[in-house]
Amino acid sequence: MRVLITGAAGFLGSHLCDRFIAGGHQVVGMDNFITGSPGNIAHLLGDPRFKFIEYDVTNFVYVDGELGGVLHFASPASPIDYLEKPIQTLKVGSLGTHKTLGLAKARGARYLLASTSEVYGDPQVHPQPEGYWGHVNPVGPRGVYDEAKRFAEAMTMAYHRYHGVDTRIVRIFNTYGSRMRPGDGRVVSNFIVQALRGEPITIYGDGGQTRSFTYVDDLVEGIYRLFFSDRVEPTNIGNPGEFTVRELAEMVIAKVGGDARIVHRPLPEDDPKTRRPDITVAREVLGWEPRVPLEAGLDRTIEYFRGVVGTGVAPPE
Repeated sequence: MRVLITGAAGFLGSHLCDRFIAGGHQVVGMDNFITGSPGNIAHLLGDPRFKFIEYDVTNFVYVDGELGGVLHFASPASPIDYLEKPIQTLKVGSLGTHKTLGLAKARGARYLLASTSEVYGDPQVHPQPEGYWGHVNPVGPRGVYDEAKRFAEAMTMAYHRYHGVDTRIVRIFNTYGSRMRPGDGRVVSNFIVQALRGEPITIYGDGGQTRSFTYVDDLVEGIYRLFFSDRVEPTNIGNPGEFTVRELAEMVIAKVGGDARIVHRPLPEDDPKTRRPDITVAREVLGWEPRVPLEAGLDRTIEYFRGVVGTGVAPPE
């Protein structure tokens, strides 16, 4: 199959390109580099199975040649990115979804939307199943991302119901691994980079809020299986292991070594208190569940960041 992956130069998009090529498919990658990096796809350039187009998907999207799938992963996805680029975030979730759905409709291609656990907001149901409608502040600072994805889901289902487009929706939970940007504002990369640089580890709030962390290889495998499944409704792909932010910080400090200390800052507005996926559907329908525990995933991610961030901090004995 030949597929289009938008956001191909991003953290997740680039890994997804790798997975489809490894599966024997051809990939057209598309990105405008607002948050993506050319370095994430440098290893694919020159591969005959990969073609790259620098483009903004909020405009009319055209790709020549056969196209069997469209996977829409273009979007700022970390708090720093979508708070600094609120209009772009809303546009790529609305206009970008509309344009890429239009392409899928015109080509008779299968469509997969990258949605997020943020559609659940600060949840009042725990863990979060796909049937939970969420608890989101539509006019808060985080609403630009949350509501962009909620709208994108509604648009995707409308194209499925009204136009008969073969659609998939993945709700992605906190993911970490290689190719994350050092300054992207995600909690795992923040802690690792601060520890490697010997800086204080910044925790927002008291650190008692929980998150569920999925290693990127696990996530991409779940998305790949979802794309080739018959599941139309939204599907959680995440790791049900739940950790407090403080537990994560202490784990990173222990692994990196040094004498990093923890400092606290005020909790951002509408920051979720808990986050944990119910992955019953993924287990039963996709035969998928995460395989990489947090300890092992952190080891791999720290190794990656050691090559990215200059540091004199010695690893623990």
